[in-house]
Amino acid sequence: MVAAMFGRALPFLRDADWLDDGRARAWLRILAGLIMVGVVGLVVLSRGGLDPTGKPLGTDFLSFWAASRLALAGHPAQVYQPALHAAAEQSVFPGARLGYAAFFYPPVFLLICLPLAALPYLASLAAWLIATGLAYVLVIRRWLARSASVVAALAFPATFSNLGHGQNAFLTTALFGAGGLLLASRPFLAGACLGALIFKPHLGLLIPVALLAGRQWKAIAGACACAAALIAASVLAFGWPAWVGFFATSSLARAALEQEMVGSAKMQSAFAAVRLWHGPVAAAYAVQALVALAAAAAVAVVFHRRRSDRAAAATLVAGTLLASPFLLDYDLMLAAVPLAWLFAQGVGGGFRPWEKLGLLAAFALPLFSRSLATFAGVPLGPPVLALLFLLVLRRAWSAGQP
Repeated sequence: MVAAMFGRALPFLRDADWLDDGRARAWLRILAGLIMVGVVGLVVLSRGGLDPTGKPLGTDFLSFWAASRLALAGHPAQVYQPALHAAAEQSVFPGARLGYAAFFYPPVFLLICLPLAALPYLASLAAWLIATGLAYVLVIRRWLARSASVVAALAFPATFSNLGHGQNAFLTTALFGAGGLLLASRPFLAGACLGALIFKPHLGLLIPVALLAGRQWKAIAGACACAAALIAASVLAFGWPAWVGFFATSSLARAALEQEMVGSAKMQSAFAAVRLWHGPVAAAYAVQALVALAAAAAVAVVFHRRRSDRAAAATLVAGTLLASPFLLDYDLMLAAVPLAWLFAQGVGGGFRPWEKLGLLAAFALPLFSRSLATFAGVPLGPPVLALLFLLVLRRAWSAGQP
């Protein structure tokens, strides 16, 4: 009986027609509306910049804004002294019981954050999210290739997580997406977009692998030039002490990962899955290394075969989601790039078996991943992201040379 039920369900899951263009648009409008209602509701219910639970609006943005305040005051090296940085955060909301939001980013990101404290906290948070969100929407619209409206970009549930945290995932997604779009026509500029991701280096692990395998020499030059320029600008702005402080805090960042200071339930990597199941740190690193090597090998083969088209770029972004051990739920914003590409391919030329199920699972992942990991001990992120990567890889491989 169970076998018969599974046999009837299998074709539905593999070839279901519930993701045609019209129905998808309707669901996307509903989801986008719900996300906007949630954001507005959170703001309306807040008091003095604190939400109903006593946390600041844009929880992680407090770290960026406090770092900006210290840098503008002429003390950039203090950003990398946790006690002083925590005091700067607390001064924004005196008397509130705040948890510490660490600043593990290199001074390149401090350069990006520098103007934030020129505005009051809430105004700065709004400006940050609007500016980076607009960049994200413009890029994803191009990836969707007119197969869906701007609502699709806003409906992705990861947007709510990024908005709630005031994080930088809109910016990382826009840079990855722009780099992929420009790789064929303007490789140097594409490389510059990818090189700018040096502010979040753990998400750039596969970029050198991809560009070298694809013999993208102009893109490599653009990436190196942009990264070098950003590093030089940060040294000129903040001096070497800021970089010394950054490297000094690297041990704290590693401890945050290994000792679950952030919380494995919030993480979406293979490393976090092993730790969630109480596996030792050595085993977690071993599993993460195997997953990262497999993703790197697949990305290298695709770039060597296809070099500069969107299929290769979508494979790179999907592989990036598997490669880094430090991947939080708001970083799932990156999945918007391969999701948009797969959706556009399916609408334009027909969906392949299991693509609709994979699209739905990866699209809905940010809604359930943290809750399932927290309350049921189920690390949903790695298997769903692996499925997304395999679906993108299958299309990229079977399409052949551009």
